Amino acid sequence: MKIKSLLGFFLIWVVLLGFYGCKGGGEKPSKPSKFINGAGASFPYILYANWANEYYKLTGVKINYQSIGSGGGIRQIIEKTVDFGATDKPLTPKEVEENKLIQFPTVIGGVVPVVNIPDIKEKSLVLDGKTLCYIFLGKIKKFNDPEIKKLNPDLVLPDKEILVVYRVDGSGTTAIFTHYLSQVCTEWKKEVGTGTSVSWKTGVGAKGNEGVSNYVKKTPYTIGYIEYAYALQNKLSMVSLKNASGAVVAPSEESFKEAAKSADLDPKKHFYAWITNAPGEKAWPITGLTYILLSKDKEEVNKEVVKFFEWAFKQGDAIAVRLAYVPLPEEIKTKIYKYWEENRVKP
Repeated sequence: MKIKSLLGFFLIWVVLLGFYGCKGGGEKPSKPSKFINGAGASFPYILYANWANEYYKLTGVKINYQSIGSGGGIRQIIEKTVDFGATDKPLTPKEVEENKLIQFPTVIGGVVPVVNIPDIKEKSLVLDGKTLCYIFLGKIKKFNDPEIKKLNPDLVLPDKEILVVYRVDGSGTTAIFTHYLSQVCTEWKKEVGTGTSVSWKTGVGAKGNEGVSNYVKKTPYTIGYIEYAYALQNKLSMVSLKNASGAVVAPSEESFKEAAKSADLDPKKHFYAWITNAPGEKAWPITGLTYILLSKDKEEVNKEVVKFFEWAFKQGDAIAVRLAYVPLPEEIKTKIYKYWEENRVKP
């Protein structure tokens, strides 16, 4: 990694901890007693930074987490260059077992399309799966396209070209977004498909949820997709979507919870599940889980990592809610505790 990248990561980490730092917990220890290194998804980065900050105050254990995208997190844990990997794209049971990994979810969140349309200011643009798909395929080119106007009869939409902004790095946010588009749009499934990296048909790339957020925020007449917490943090205009039941819903903690009700989180399948395009009148259609990956070859380190996430599950829900993530239901946490025991990583 280049010096500039390392300095950039360090500055982002410090700023986030300062901006989102939790109250209470006492002064930070002068020196960390242990270091735990993780890398991966940018989706949960804000949350993990806050959890890590509070955990450090309480224990002296420092969690160093790099937001490099889900693809990088998967690669680094398989190569055993980190103590834990993080991904929003769940690995299949076969992938988990072939790579001698352990996989469990941590929180629920939503991926949201965001736009910068100065002409409509505070009003929310409404789209459905087809129009969103066609925008990202480059088939709908202007904001005043008849298909968009049909969904927004009360808005005066500008005759402006749409600039699509996508993730250029290997991204679980991209995996969730493209999984949804593949479900609702046959053209997308055939021409692009699902993945942490895909061949985009139009637009410009940016790195991380941070990069897409900044690009859309600074550039009029853009559309991108980011994790909900980043949309709130950057005060971006979020698109409302028609869901599987035909209802128009806005992204929110409640609509993410509704989507998560359909999740079949089976420990025997290493909690592998997709919850995009979920049933339910109030369900947000681009909802996902974010996961932690451990290497079975790192037994002692795994126990330290699990100790951190056990603390987060028991003490960190209020932090998650404050930062617009949805904590796992208690029954799922109980399944995860048992899964840890069966895999001999519970401290």
